[in-house]
Amino acid sequence: MPDRAQPPVDRQLPTDEARDLISLARDIAQREIAPRAAEEEDAGIFPREVFTLLSRSGLLGLPYDSEYGGGDQPYEVYLQVLEELAAARLTVGLGVSVHSLSCHALANYGTKQQQVEHLPAMLGDGLLGAYCLSEPASGSDAASLRTKAVRDDGGPSRSSGAETGGDWVIDGTKAWITHGGIADFYTVMARTGEDGARGISAFLVPGDAAGLSGAAPEKKMGMKGSPTAQVHFDGVRVPDERRIGEEGQGFAIALSALDSGRLGIAACAIGLAQAALDEAVAYASGRQQFGRPISDFQGLRFMLADMATQIEAGRALYLAAARLRDAGRPFAKQAAMAKLHCTDTAMKATIDAVQILGGYGYTADFPVERYMREAKVLQIVEGTNQIQRMVIARHLAGPETHRTG
Repeated sequence: MPDRAQPPVDRQLPTDEARDLISLARDIAQREIAPRAAEEEDAGIFPREVFTLLSRSGLLGLPYDSEYGGGDQPYEVYLQVLEELAAARLTVGLGVSVHSLSCHALANYGTKQQQVEHLPAMLGDGLLGAYCLSEPASGSDAASLRTKAVRDDGGPSRSSGAETGGDWVIDGTKAWITHGGIADFYTVMARTGEDGARGISAFLVPGDAAGLSGAAPEKKMGMKGSPTAQVHFDGVRVPDERRIGEEGQGFAIALSALDSGRLGIAACAIGLAQAALDEAVAYASGRQQFGRPISDFQGLRFMLADMATQIEAGRALYLAAARLRDAGRPFAKQAAMAKLHCTDTAMKATIDAVQILGGYGYTADFPVERYMREAKVLQIVEGTNQIQRMVIARHLAGPETHRTG
């Protein structure tokens, strides 16, 4: 069967620098990521060396300020780089998105001193981050989290002699944490006050903190190379200098990060869907049945056309939301729409790709069965698609009216 390589996505990019970044991402994807993706995913191997390479190449901190080692790139560019990486291997694309999510709190709510002290290493020195919001009993209802941070003014402080607010001692368990157990730093939401959203604060916790441990990674349907694990905090002592934002501001910080993170998931989903489409087109063009390529049959051609149309629509949707963000305008509704549409598109496109390949699509000899297993999680992470519909509806019709009795 002939190998028909698909042309790269024709992208509209704002600058020559952006075009160079896309070329660099494609080169790394083709040379360092894609050739090992299937084997390493099957073996459950996390490609840490790829993240080190991405950091050295300036691709791990693209949307952040160059003053701290970032790339000074708009989200419009960062997301398209993310899409290219996810098309080669979702573990890498999603990992970059989660790392960016983990840096969001400090980059946007940290003090100047905190940013100078921590951000350069987080953005450009090969560190890998994790974002800790969900817990075993609080997923979609994130404001009900129970992990606690209690102030201990009498504890030994790690500060350098400056006046501090004492230390915090963190106890609890976070769940479904990407890079759990292997991250170099964790952005942690913990309860410091009253029940509900207003009693939550944000902390930057080093990965080697005493009392912090990762459980065994979850055994998952897909993305086996990306470790997802519970993270336990057993008397983890954190100086007040590592609290991000004001006490009680943590939930607002978390939601702000998720608005941007949902765009990252949307871009990853379109990258995965594009990879599935490319594989389906290549197969259909080479597979002969009844004396001609199966791509000649109208029913199959319509499937490919529908896949391509939904992928282009998803790309346009996440880019429109990104441009709103870049312009400093509200984008939460559009981010929810992009996450919803793009992840549903990835699920449908990968299912259709398996169908187009027939029996071969159900085997591990072709990547589409892996794509289909991986696509499912994108409809769940960073707010399920049911939650996205709730967010969109609130923007349209206002908050829900709660009735009792």
